Amino acid sequence: MKQDDFSDTTVIVDMSRPVAPRVLIVDDDPLVCERLRSLVMAAGFSARSVSSGAAALAALRKGFTPIVITDRDMPDMDGLALCRAIRDERFSSYVYVMLLTVQDGEADILAGLDAGADDYLSKRASAAQLVARLRTAQRILTLEQSLRAVVDEKSRLATTDTLTGASNRRYLLRHLAREIKRVRRYGGQVSVLMLDIDRFKEINDRHGHAAGDNVLREFSARIDAGLPRDADWFARTGGEEFVVVLPQTGLDGARIVAEKLRALVASDALKTSAGAVDVTVSIGIGLFDSQSTPSGEPSVEELLATAARCLYRSKDGGRNRVSWPEVADYLL
Repeated sequence: MKQDDFSDTTVIVDMSRPVAPRVLIVDDDPLVCERLRSLVMAAGFSARSVSSGAAALAALRKGFTPIVITDRDMPDMDGLALCRAIRDERFSSYVYVMLLTVQDGEADILAGLDAGADDYLSKRASAAQLVARLRTAQRILTLEQSLRAVVDEKSRLATTDTLTGASNRRYLLRHLAREIKRVRRYGGQVSVLMLDIDRFKEINDRHGHAAGDNVLREFSARIDAGLPRDADWFARTGGEEFVVVLPQTGLDGARIVAEKLRALVASDALKTSAGAVDVTVSIGIGLFDSQSTPSGEPSVEELLATAARCLYRSKDGGRNRVSWPEVADYLL
């Protein structure tokens, strides 16, 4: 029989605290599990319990739980092995692991911490100590989540155009390279559309830069609305230039999407602070086909250069039109 000597302690729940994270209790003794679950829930945490390390891993994979309280001595997978398995699993967020056992000698504590546990608590400790350790875990997890949010936001800002909310050139170069590698490895096609708003400088000069910003935002929204699939994406690469990436799309499909976007932009005037402004767009297409692209495997720069040459052809041809590559475009 495992020892369960938690003293009876009245726990007062501070309702002003943020929502407490969920707790997973792991112990092969059902009486211990129930006792711990009652204490944890009385402290304001939600809790569930399982009877083995393998069941704990399965529960974490099915429904992530940020705090785990586990016994050290369990058959098959003990608490130390569970700690190592949790660290090897690399969940999307951090799992705070507390080992709870009667083995509380210095060597036992060091072994537990070395296995990946964040805290080590004797079963002879009071319920008040357990709750205090849970509060510490909650603070650490809150800090970890805040830091993660800051890092994620910085990462997002580093790859996002602040004016339109679209991805930026850095994002385009990184992710288009991945698309090209995917086509090279698995076959297929990837197309890019290079879009440039016609006579955008005249819009700024005539209506002001605030209206120009309105045009860019509305233009971006229309591109987003006009893309047919979730896999399609786009980026603003500078000024009035945007690039659309169409994974697994050949020339015929790219021409259809490009014409749809061209018509969508020209169909209705864009709303700005200076009133409605008529806008058109010129589009050039670039294509990488793993079977037929003469150059075999273009770099990102080469693929974009092909689209740019076709874009200039649209500009020279009178604007508000779509141009696509021929064999000569790949040989320049």
